[in-house]
Amino acid sequence: MAEFFAAVTAPVRRTEAGMDQTVLEAGYLRGMRVSGLLPLVMSQLDDSATRERMFAAASGLVLTGGEDVHPQRYGAEPAGARNMSPERDEMEVALLFQALERRIPVLAICRGMQLLNVALGGTLHQDLATDFDASIDHDRWRDFGGFVHSVRVEGEQLLGDVFSNGRTDQNSAHHQGVYMLAGDLSPVAWAPDGLIEAVEYRRPGAAWTAGVQWHPERRIDLDCGVNRRLFETFGDAVRGVSNGNGPRLLR
Repeated sequence: MAEFFAAVTAPVRRTEAGMDQTVLEAGYLRGMRVSGLLPLVMSQLDDSATRERMFAAASGLVLTGGEDVHPQRYGAEPAGARNMSPERDEMEVALLFQALERRIPVLAICRGMQLLNVALGGTLHQDLATDFDASIDHDRWRDFGGFVHSVRVEGEQLLGDVFSNGRTDQNSAHHQGVYMLAGDLSPVAWAPDGLIEAVEYRRPGAAWTAGVQWHPERRIDLDCGVNRRLFETFGDAVRGVSNGNGPRLLR
Protein backbone atom coordinates (compact mmCIF):
# COMPACT_ATOMS: atom_id res chain seq x y z
CA MET A 1 0.00 0.00 0.00
CA ALA A 2 1.36 3.42 -0.93
CA GLU A 3 2.27 5.76 1.93
CA PHE A 4 1.53 9.48 1.80
CA PHE A 5 3.44 12.21 3.60
CA ALA A 6 2.28 15.59 4.84
CA ALA A 7 4.64 18.45 5.66
CA VAL A 8 3.80 19.73 9.15
CA THR A 9 5.30 23.08 10.12
CA ALA A 10 6.53 23.66 13.65
CA PRO A 11 7.74 26.62 15.73
CA VAL A 12 11.24 27.00 17.09
CA ARG A 13 11.81 27.66 20.79
CA ARG A 14 15.04 28.57 22.56
CA THR A 15 15.74 26.85 25.86
CA GLU A 16 17.14 28.55 28.94
CA ALA A 17 20.48 27.01 28.00
CA GLY A 18 20.35 28.83 24.65
CA MET A 19 19.59 25.79 22.48
CA ASP A 20 17.10 26.09 19.63
CA GLN A 21 14.51 23.34 19.49
CA THR A 22 11.81 22.45 16.98
CA VAL A 23 8.65 22.02 19.07
CA LEU A 24 5.42 20.35 17.97
CA GLU A 25 2.38 19.52 20.09
CA ALA A 26 1.67 15.80 20.23
CA GLY A 27 -1.87 16.45 19.03
CA TYR A 28 -0.65 17.22 15.53
CA LEU A 29 1.01 13.82 15.37
CA ARG A 30 -2.22 12.20 16.55
CA GLY A 31 -3.98 14.16 13.83
CA MET A 32 -1.64 12.71 11.24
CA ARG A 33 -2.35 9.20 12.53
CA VAL A 34 -6.08 9.86 12.25
CA SER A 35 -5.59 11.19 8.72
CA GLY A 36 -3.55 8.12 7.75
CA LEU A 37 -0.60 10.30 6.71
CA LEU A 38 3.05 10.26 7.77
CA PRO A 39 4.34 13.61 9.11
CA LEU A 40 7.41 15.42 7.81
CA VAL A 41 8.09 18.01 10.52
CA MET A 42 9.60 21.20 9.10
CA SER A 43 10.89 24.38 10.72
CA GLN A 44 13.10 27.33 9.87
CA LEU A 45 16.02 25.40 11.40
CA ASP A 46 16.10 23.24 8.27
CA ASP A 47 18.52 24.38 5.60
CA SER A 48 16.94 25.22 2.25
CA ALA A 49 18.22 22.08 0.50
CA THR A 50 16.82 19.78 3.18
CA ARG A 51 13.53 21.65 3.19
CA GLU A 52 13.21 21.31 -0.58
CA ARG A 53 13.89 17.56 -0.43
CA MET A 54 11.37 17.05 2.36
CA PHE A 55 8.64 19.12 0.74
CA ALA A 56 9.14 17.40 -2.60
CA ALA A 57 8.15 14.15 -0.85
CA ALA A 58 5.01 15.71 0.71
CA SER A 59 1.53 15.33 -0.75
CA GLY A 60 -0.07 17.75 1.70
CA LEU A 61 0.76 20.67 4.00
CA VAL A 62 -0.36 21.42 7.57
CA LEU A 63 0.23 24.97 8.79
CA THR A 64 0.16 24.79 12.59
CA GLY A 65 -0.38 27.22 15.45
CA GLY A 66 2.18 29.34 17.22
CA GLU A 67 3.57 32.85 16.98
CA ASP A 68 1.78 35.90 15.60
CA VAL A 69 2.20 36.66 11.91
CA HIS A 70 4.32 39.80 11.63
CA PRO A 71 2.06 42.78 10.77
CA GLN A 72 4.49 43.94 8.11
CA ARG A 73 3.18 41.02 6.06
CA TYR A 74 -0.07 42.96 5.67
CA GLY A 75 1.36 46.46 5.56
CA ALA A 76 1.05 47.39 9.24
CA GLU A 77 3.31 48.08 12.19
CA PRO A 78 3.09 46.02 15.40
CA ALA A 79 0.24 47.31 17.56
CA GLY A 80 -0.74 44.41 19.78
CA ALA A 81 1.07 41.61 17.94
CA ARG A 82 3.56 39.67 20.03
CA ASN A 83 5.92 36.69 19.87
CA MET A 84 6.55 37.15 16.17
CA SER A 85 8.87 35.06 13.99
CA PRO A 86 9.56 36.63 10.58
CA GLU A 87 11.73 33.61 9.72
CA ARG A 88 8.82 31.23 10.26
CA ASP A 89 6.50 33.56 8.32
CA GLU A 90 8.88 33.51 5.37
CA MET A 91 9.23 29.73 5.39
CA GLU A 92 5.50 29.04 5.69
CA VAL A 93 4.44 31.56 3.05
CA ALA A 94 6.93 29.97 0.64
CA LEU A 95 5.65 26.47 1.44
CA LEU A 96 2.05 27.61 1.06
CA PHE A 97 2.58 29.05 -2.40
CA GLN A 98 4.49 25.95 -3.45
CA ALA A 99 1.58 23.82 -2.24
CA LEU A 100 -0.93 25.95 -4.14
CA GLU A 101 1.22 25.78 -7.26
CA ARG A 102 1.58 22.00 -6.98
CA ARG A 103 -2.12 21.70 -6.15
CA ILE A 104 -1.69 19.65 -3.01
CA PRO A 105 -4.13 19.97 -0.07
CA VAL A 106 -3.50 22.41 2.76
CA LEU A 107 -4.93 22.31 6.29
CA ALA A 108 -4.34 25.58 8.17
CA ILE A 109 -4.84 25.63 11.95
CA CYS A 110 -5.10 28.73 14.20
CA ARG A 111 -2.03 30.80 13.25
CA GLY A 112 -2.02 28.74 10.07
CA MET A 113 -5.44 30.07 9.07
CA GLN A 114 -4.29 33.60 9.83
CA LEU A 115 -1.16 33.13 7.74
CA LEU A 116 -3.24 31.68 4.88
CA ASN A 117 -5.40 34.81 4.96
CA VAL A 118 -2.43 37.19 5.09
CA ALA A 119 -0.49 35.38 2.34
CA LEU A 120 -3.49 35.71 0.04
CA GLY A 121 -3.91 39.43 0.72
CA GLY A 122 -5.99 39.67 3.89
CA THR A 123 -5.29 41.40 7.22
CA LEU A 124 -5.62 40.58 10.92
CA HIS A 125 -6.88 42.06 14.15
CA GLN A 126 -3.59 42.32 16.02
CA ASP A 127 -5.21 41.97 19.45
CA LEU A 128 -8.85 41.01 19.78
CA ALA A 129 -9.13 42.30 23.34
CA THR A 130 -8.30 45.85 22.25
CA ASP A 131 -9.55 46.20 18.67
CA PHE A 132 -12.51 43.82 18.44
CA ASP A 133 -15.63 42.89 20.39
CA ALA A 134 -14.46 41.85 23.86
CA SER A 135 -17.60 39.88 24.72
CA ILE A 136 -15.71 36.59 24.22
CA ASP A 137 -12.24 35.87 25.56
CA HIS A 138 -10.70 34.01 22.63
CA ASP A 139 -7.31 33.71 24.32
CA ARG A 140 -8.22 30.79 26.59
CA TRP A 141 -5.06 28.80 25.90
CA ARG A 142 -5.10 27.08 29.29
CA ASP A 143 -8.50 25.54 28.48
CA PHE A 144 -7.15 23.68 25.46
CA GLY A 145 -9.21 20.58 26.20
CA GLY A 146 -12.49 22.36 26.88
CA PHE A 147 -15.23 24.09 24.94
CA VAL A 148 -14.89 27.89 25.04
CA HIS A 149 -17.60 29.00 22.61
CA SER A 150 -19.97 27.77 19.96
CA VAL A 151 -19.25 28.06 16.23
CA ARG A 152 -21.96 28.62 13.62
CA VAL A 153 -21.30 26.86 10.31
CA GLU A 154 -22.94 27.84 7.02
CA GLY A 155 -22.25 27.43 3.31
CA GLU A 156 -19.40 24.96 3.65
CA GLN A 157 -18.31 22.96 0.61
CA LEU A 158 -14.82 21.57 1.19
CA LEU A 159 -15.69 21.06 4.85
CA GLY A 160 -19.08 19.57 4.07
CA ASP A 161 -18.04 16.14 5.35
CA VAL A 162 -16.79 17.63 8.63
CA PHE A 163 -19.81 19.45 10.05
CA SER A 164 -23.15 17.70 10.46
CA ASN A 165 -25.67 20.14 11.92
CA GLY A 166 -24.49 23.71 11.31
CA ARG A 167 -22.99 24.14 14.76
CA THR A 168 -20.05 22.97 16.82
CA ASP A 169 -18.48 23.83 20.19
CA GLN A 170 -14.74 24.42 20.17
CA ASN A 171 -11.72 25.56 22.15
CA SER A 172 -10.12 28.95 21.61
CA ALA A 173 -6.45 29.81 22.12
CA HIS A 174 -5.66 32.91 20.06
CA HIS A 175 -5.55 36.65 20.61
CA GLN A 176 -5.60 37.58 16.92
CA GLY A 177 -8.14 36.94 14.18
CA VAL A 178 -9.17 37.69 10.63
CA TYR A 179 -9.98 41.35 9.99
CA MET A 180 -10.14 41.77 6.21
CA LEU A 181 -10.66 38.41 4.52
CA ALA A 182 -8.58 37.63 1.42
CA GLY A 183 -10.60 37.68 -1.79
CA ASP A 184 -9.88 34.04 -2.65
CA LEU A 185 -11.14 32.79 0.73
CA SER A 186 -14.76 32.06 1.65
CA PRO A 187 -15.88 32.23 5.30
CA VAL A 188 -17.91 29.24 6.43
CA ALA A 189 -17.92 29.47 10.25
CA TRP A 190 -18.27 32.25 12.84
CA ALA A 191 -18.01 32.70 16.60
CA PRO A 192 -21.00 34.30 18.38
CA ASP A 193 -19.21 37.68 18.25
CA GLY A 194 -18.88 37.48 14.47
CA LEU A 195 -15.21 36.50 14.28
CA ILE A 196 -14.45 34.20 11.34
CA GLU A 197 -13.65 30.68 12.57
CA ALA A 198 -13.22 28.69 9.34
CA VAL A 199 -12.40 29.45 5.70
CA GLU A 200 -12.20 27.62 2.39
CA TYR A 201 -10.01 28.36 -0.63
CA ARG A 202 -12.24 27.76 -3.64
CA ARG A 203 -10.22 29.04 -6.56
CA PRO A 204 -11.07 26.93 -9.65
CA GLY A 205 -8.53 24.15 -10.17
CA ALA A 206 -7.18 24.37 -6.62
CA ALA A 207 -6.73 21.39 -4.35
CA TRP A 208 -8.64 21.04 -1.08
CA THR A 209 -7.45 23.95 1.10
CA ALA A 210 -9.18 25.04 4.31
CA GLY A 211 -8.43 26.66 7.64
CA VAL A 212 -9.93 26.65 11.13
CA GLN A 213 -9.25 29.12 13.92
CA TRP A 214 -9.52 26.65 16.79
CA HIS A 215 -7.16 23.77 17.64
CA PRO A 216 -8.75 20.51 16.40
CA GLU A 217 -5.63 18.52 17.33
CA ARG A 218 -6.28 19.18 21.02
CA ARG A 219 -9.60 17.33 21.11
CA ILE A 220 -9.06 14.32 18.87
CA ASP A 221 -8.93 11.94 21.84
CA LEU A 222 -11.85 13.62 23.60
CA ASP A 223 -14.53 13.29 20.95
CA CYS A 224 -15.15 11.46 17.70
CA GLY A 225 -16.92 14.25 15.88
CA VAL A 226 -15.88 17.39 14.03
CA ASN A 227 -12.18 17.45 14.87
CA ARG A 228 -11.54 13.83 14.00
CA ARG A 229 -13.49 14.18 10.76
CA LEU A 230 -11.45 17.27 9.86
CA PHE A 231 -8.20 15.28 9.87
CA GLU A 232 -9.86 12.35 8.15
CA THR A 233 -11.15 14.65 5.39
CA PHE A 234 -7.71 16.17 4.95
CA GLY A 235 -6.20 12.69 4.65
CA ASP A 236 -8.82 11.70 2.07
CA ALA A 237 -8.01 14.85 0.08
CA VAL A 238 -4.29 14.08 0.11
CA ARG A 239 -4.80 10.51 -1.05
CA GLY A 240 -7.28 11.61 -3.70
CA VAL A 241 -4.95 14.20 -5.22
CA SER A 242 -1.91 11.95 -4.98
CA ASN A 243 -3.74 9.15 -6.76
CA GLY A 244 -4.77 11.47 -9.56
CA ASN A 245 -8.48 11.19 -8.75
CA GLY A 246 -10.37 14.25 -9.90
CA PRO A 247 -13.03 14.77 -7.21
CA ARG A 248 -10.66 16.45 -4.75
CA LEU A 249 -9.75 19.19 -7.26
CA LEU A 250 -12.17 22.06 -7.64
CA ARG A 251 -13.68 22.36 -11.09
